[in-house]
Amino acid sequence: MTTANKKLDKMRVQAQLGGGENRIQKQHDKGKLTARERLDILLDKGSFTELDMFVQHRSNDFGMENNRILTDGVVTGYGTIDGRQMMVFSQDFTVFGGSLSEAFAEKICKVMDMALKIGVPIIGLNDSGGARIQEGVVSLGGYADIFLKNTLASGVVPQISAILGPCAGGAVYSPAITDFVFMAKNTSHMFVTGPNVVKTVTHEEVSMEELGGADTHASKSGVAHFACENEVEVLQNIRKLISYLPLNNLDDPPESEQQSSSNIAQEELNALVPENPNKPYDMHRVINIISDKDSFFEVHADFAENIIVGFARMGGKSVGIVANQPAHLAGVLDIDSSVKAARFVRFCDAFNIPLITFEDVPGFLPGTEQEWRGIIKNGAKLLYAFAEATVPKLTVITRKAYGGAYDVMSSKHIRGDLNFAWPGAEIAVMGPKGAVEIIFKNQIADAKDPQKETERLINEYREKFANPYVAAGRGYIDDVIKPHETRSKLITGLKLLETKVDSNPKKKHGNIPL
Repeated sequence: MTTANKKLDKMRVQAQLGGGENRIQKQHDKGKLTARERLDILLDKGSFTELDMFVQHRSNDFGMENNRILTDGVVTGYGTIDGRQMMVFSQDFTVFGGSLSEAFAEKICKVMDMALKIGVPIIGLNDSGGARIQEGVVSLGGYADIFLKNTLASGVVPQISAILGPCAGGAVYSPAITDFVFMAKNTSHMFVTGPNVVKTVTHEEVSMEELGGADTHASKSGVAHFACENEVEVLQNIRKLISYLPLNNLDDPPESEQQSSSNIAQEELNALVPENPNKPYDMHRVINIISDKDSFFEVHADFAENIIVGFARMGGKSVGIVANQPAHLAGVLDIDSSVKAARFVRFCDAFNIPLITFEDVPGFLPGTEQEWRGIIKNGAKLLYAFAEATVPKLTVITRKAYGGAYDVMSSKHIRGDLNFAWPGAEIAVMGPKGAVEIIFKNQIADAKDPQKETERLINEYREKFANPYVAAGRGYIDDVIKPHETRSKLITGLKLLETKVDSNPKKKHGNIPL
């Protein structure tokens, strides 16, 4: 037995070395951690249990039969984050460049199957050169097996991807299906085809960083939800994200001790929105004052900045925040902001996280570019997402709610549960100036002083329509509240809605306008 134990110990040491000391050093020289070092940071200390340590590839072509390495390039297993169970895999670039083989794919699929079986999140740390060329179509089949698992797990357990090195070709589609994608600046890259192929086909000169770096995907494409300064920050932020999420779609989001903001801060809300309806203000300030202290965790912060999405706590409870941002493009809805928010709303709905909407929206962005790129179908995605959602939905109109955008932003008409408005809110088909110029076009043209008549009509229109009381009179707004009352109204509303039951008609699935 002693001999057998010694052999086991030797094999474990061998497996933990991956591709060997030299390749580990090369990984460090690039400013990257190893697969196991990443898991040590991600998971609670000492909680990781490895599975399939002794798996090796089965290829016998191109001399591969003489080069078999334990783990075969991916470390898989389970561990805890804040004491809560997670399934994990971490690709090891020191072993065959992290390239995916048949056995490699089987290891990932096994932990994904386990995650579904026991109902826990799956976290994937990606650092791979792509498909293992020596295995040909078998490697491609392995990718497809993973894609299918991702799709079946979607909406059942949270799926989180970290890109901590190269991720190219078919490898990018697994992270794209998952719920959240993290990238590390300067060391991680994602693209379907690399710079050399781009140059050959389109004659464009582009660097890896410009084409598929963290900043590019976090601000331009929206593929990445988080762009972090380094790998450690990526892993710490994954831990933070997990703290807001339930383990699965039948679980409730975790609760924490309430950290309320001060009464002085609440009073600040009364003067935060400018009297001039055309003057911007930062909606982040509204969110941070109303949420539990320091609890707001923004998602997609650098993409489509005219809308804000993220997680927060309200009275210790996890909530999803969707908010127009008047400090960027006046908070208007466009293609990118609609898609960004729709995806977030659907995630929250899938995982029982209540939605709180802060609304200050002048409408949808006009223009040929938006129309030709499909603002109609893309704007409809957000409408569809809010209408479909059955979680508690609370809305606060802080200032403008114009046109179809009023309907879209979780209005009472699409099953908003509790809809509030601040006293200065303007709820109308359009702004007073635009409305007057249409309704009273002839009257203004015939006036002795058209400008003065326009101003008079604008004031008259604003008094009659650009306020929350017409909507409140019809029950479209449940209450008009003072800004400093917002936090307490939302917390009591969330408490009321804890037992909410709502459902959609029986169907296989809807056909969201993709």
